[in-house]
Amino acid sequence: MSAPVRVLLVDDQHLVRTGFRVILEIEDDIEVVGEAADGQRAVSMATALRPDVVLMDVEMPVLDGLEATRRITGDATPGGPAVLILTTFDRDDYLFAALRAGASGFLLKNGTPEDLIEAVRVVARGEGLIAPALTRRVISTFARPGAVPPDPRYDAATADLTPREREVLELVARGASNAEIADVLRVGEATVKTHVSRVLAKLGLRDRVQAVVFAYEHGVVRPGG
Repeated sequence: MSAPVRVLLVDDQHLVRTGFRVILEIEDDIEVVGEAADGQRAVSMATALRPDVVLMDVEMPVLDGLEATRRITGDATPGGPAVLILTTFDRDDYLFAALRAGASGFLLKNGTPEDLIEAVRVVARGEGLIAPALTRRVISTFARPGAVPPDPRYDAATADLTPREREVLELVARGASNAEIADVLRVGEATVKTHVSRVLAKLGLRDRVQAVVFAYEHGVVRPGG
């Protein structure tokens, strides 16, 4: 039996944290290892506890969740925590800022307990997740030329990709699974996984969500292309 997913809860409302704890700890494969009521405390606890997933609110005192996410994901240590943003506020600026800060997932608090549990498992596996209701908005916004200023860290990054890696990035950005990519390229899924890992490493990205954002921001793919 594999070790449970270790989760750090970050929200300035005690009742909210308690509710999340109750929902998550019912599951045998999830363990809540700590709670923080502000972003600054979250950063220090993430360093000390090394959870697999940090469940992060946005609007909090001392340090907001977006800056806390940036500091946590800025630690390039392999196996560092993945951040799952969970907020009441359905705002584009929060969504895009969270993705830019390095969040691996973004959910709204009006979801179901099952949505939360599955999201924690998904980001713990190293995959990205955005609430389905938000996915189309992300793609349409990032796909508009000039809609979001490019991140200067990645200006020349695609030059390091091989033609096959660029092809894989294009397919990832269009939402293709590893199995679908393998079918298109006529290679094995293990080969696809290797290519995806290399793309993420070369571009300094955490997961597939970040890869999608990157691809649309930098013109690797265009809608309908």
